[in-house]
Amino acid sequence: MSEQDSERQDIEQAKAGPLTPADFAQYPEYSALKKNWHWFQNQKIGVLLHWGLYTVPGMVESWQLSDEDTWARGNKPFRPNMRQLKRDYWGLATQFVPDHYDPDAWARLFKEAGIRYAILTTKHHDGFTLYDTALSDFKVTNPDYPAAHLQQPDLFGRFTTAMRAAGVMPGAYYSKADWHYPDYWRHDGLPKGRHADYLPSEDPQRWQRFVDFVHQQLLEISGNYGPLGMLWLDAGWVGNQREPLDFDPLMAQIRKLQPEMLIVDRTIGGRYEEYVTPERQVPDPDHLPTMPWESNIPLTHDWGYVPHGQYKSIETVIATILRVVSLGGNIVLGVGPKVDGTIAPPYRKLLRQLGAWLQLNGQGIYGTRGVQPSLFKRAAQLGWFVTEDAGHYYLFPQMTVPPRQLDLKRFDFPEAISGAALLGRTQASLPLAPTGCLGLPGGLRQQLYPGIVCVKATAGTPEASN
Repeated sequence: MSEQDSERQDIEQAKAGPLTPADFAQYPEYSALKKNWHWFQNQKIGVLLHWGLYTVPGMVESWQLSDEDTWARGNKPFRPNMRQLKRDYWGLATQFVPDHYDPDAWARLFKEAGIRYAILTTKHHDGFTLYDTALSDFKVTNPDYPAAHLQQPDLFGRFTTAMRAAGVMPGAYYSKADWHYPDYWRHDGLPKGRHADYLPSEDPQRWQRFVDFVHQQLLEISGNYGPLGMLWLDAGWVGNQREPLDFDPLMAQIRKLQPEMLIVDRTIGGRYEEYVTPERQVPDPDHLPTMPWESNIPLTHDWGYVPHGQYKSIETVIATILRVVSLGGNIVLGVGPKVDGTIAPPYRKLLRQLGAWLQLNGQGIYGTRGVQPSLFKRAAQLGWFVTEDAGHYYLFPQMTVPPRQLDLKRFDFPEAISGAALLGRTQASLPLAPTGCLGLPGGLRQQLYPGIVCVKATAGTPEASN
């Protein structure tokens, strides 16, 4: 499923040739990376939370600030001209009041939904930080802003504590661009594109100040908030040859602070893109990423909260998860909290529906791996998704009404099947004939993507657990 469209131009494409995990063997962090990759690929489902000043008016993240990104303003710009738009946008910091923010409630919701990791924006391209940085006054804890007067104004700090307490691994999103910082964009009223408003090679001292700023903020995030699952770096145009960030010495320091954290310098390629992040798409089975990967799929059209958003159906969400996991990837679902810190009812409904489905079928998702592309395509032709682990294959029907008989030999599994059962609380065994035909109960037709566990002949007897 692809969500890319011609309207949005914030979707970044990979900019470097494919690497494989073996290419990292030359680096001293390789042993830790193998452990971290294994953990990551077992988690399968995360959320990515875009939250910031843009939620005050309910507009598409902070992209309207960039003069060149006309797509973000469309027919409904935040203000009629860019000078007024920027002035009023920066002023939204005085209206950002998350007075109903309850990260413990978020954590309970995510746990109920079967979410294994949650990534929160520490800073989007607009430069406003949701944590207490010492490098800028444009932050949620600035005493001139109303959010600073909350009992615990460091929103990211509260988030990380709540997530870990609930058993959900927290991660940090950070935009390497900063359109508020004067060594990236001058506050001179002139038009600005998404890049720095000068060539760093022509003013290296100014650029070095910005590099130092980015380094120190990333050290704050990595050093002040306990263990993190991933540092998810956005704004892939920063860090390339035009805008180099000199990450080698920085990342060595960060790895000492966070030895179990994955660094995701997305779309850049190379040593610091430790997994890849196809955005609004699921890769084609004939062109799968060669690195561990995670599809980024918002639950609406937008990443941040937009009133009257078009939410996906639970059928679409589960089908997308099944396709991603069958191909060997993770999925991170985009959720946009409202300005007051609450998560809108349609998001909550979708997440709880997902959790109910995973309560029955999670064994076929968590800890599994994708099947070979040939098996994926063969199963798809038969109308099924397939995942596997060391001892089992897991089948999920793509069709609304599964058949009463399923000929397992048509899948041409590499291993023989010794038995089968329904996933879920009943652990009901299914009749498997010597011919390889599996009997499916009629009640399966009333369920949403019901999972079937098929036991590989070397794995013993069929069982289903949650």
